[in-house]
Amino acid sequence: MFSKGPALGIRLLILAALSVGVMVTDARFDYLKPVRSELALVLSPLYQVAGFPVRAWEVVSDQFSSRTELMAENERLKAEQLLLQRRLQKLAALTEQNVRLRELLNSAALVDDKVLVGELIGVDPNPYTHRIIIDKGAKDGVFVGQPVLDASGLMGQVVEVMPYSARVLLLTDVTHSIPVQVNRNGLRAIAAGTGNPERLELRYVADTADIKEGDLLVSSGLGQRFPAGYPVATVSKVIHDSGQPFAVVRAIPTAKLNRSRYMLLVFSDTRTPEQRANDAAEAQEAADRHAAQRPAAAANPA
Repeated sequence: MFSKGPALGIRLLILAALSVGVMVTDARFDYLKPVRSELALVLSPLYQVAGFPVRAWEVVSDQFSSRTELMAENERLKAEQLLLQRRLQKLAALTEQNVRLRELLNSAALVDDKVLVGELIGVDPNPYTHRIIIDKGAKDGVFVGQPVLDASGLMGQVVEVMPYSARVLLLTDVTHSIPVQVNRNGLRAIAAGTGNPERLELRYVADTADIKEGDLLVSSGLGQRFPAGYPVATVSKVIHDSGQPFAVVRAIPTAKLNRSRYMLLVFSDTRTPEQRANDAAEAQEAADRHAAQRPAAAANPA
C-alpha cells in the first residue's frame, strides 16, 4: 500500500542524464526534429496565452505614452501659434506705423517752415474738451500758440507747454476757431469747433456765398497764428435757408484727429518777403563765391 519508489536524488540523476542525452542527440542528429515541430505546434497556444499580459501592458503603455506626447506637442504648438500671432500683430502694427511715418515725412518735405516731429502720449479724459498731450515741450522749443498738423492737415495749436510735454487744443474743440478760406475762390470764413471730432462749422457765411460741397478749406493766415495754405477741412454740407441771412455750412477736418499718433509742430518763418529775398540772394552769392574758389584751390595746391 505504501510502496516506495526511487529516491528523489536518483530521480534527479535519471532525469538529468535523460536531458543530457536528449540535448546531445538533438545537437548531433536530426532524429528529434519532427518531435520538436509537433511540440511547437502543440505549445504555440500556450506561448500566446503566456505572452498576452506582456503584450497588453506594452499596448497600454504605448497608448498612454503616445497620448502624453501628443498632449505635450499640442501644448507646444499652441504656444508657438500664440508667439507667431503676436509677432504677426506686431508686424502689422509696425507696417502701419511705417506707412504713417512715411506720410508724415512726405508732408514735412512739402512744408516750407521748420518742423519738429512729436508723438501722442496722452488724451484729455474730459469728454467735453478735445485736447491731447505730446512728448515735446519747452526743452524742444515748443511755444504756446504753435500750429500742429499731421500728414493730412492742421490738427490744432499748443495751449500749454511743460518742460518735456505740451498740451494741444484740437480744431474740433468748442472753444477753438480758425480763419479759413475756400481754396477754389478765396472766400474767407471762420471755422469753429462743434465738439464733434468729425465736424466743423463755418460761421457767418452769407446765404448767397459761392461755397459748395467738396470745397477744400485752407488756413488763410489771418490773425498770424496759423500759417496760410494748410488744409483744414472739406465742406460736407451746405444748407440754404431763404429766411436766414447766413447759410449753415458743415465741414469734415482733413486731419485724422482721432487716429494720428505722430504730428508736426511748425516753427513759422516770421521774415518778411523782402528779408527772405535778401537772405536767398546772400546765400546764392556765398555759394557762387565758394564754387569760384574751388578751381583756384585746385590749380594752386599747397
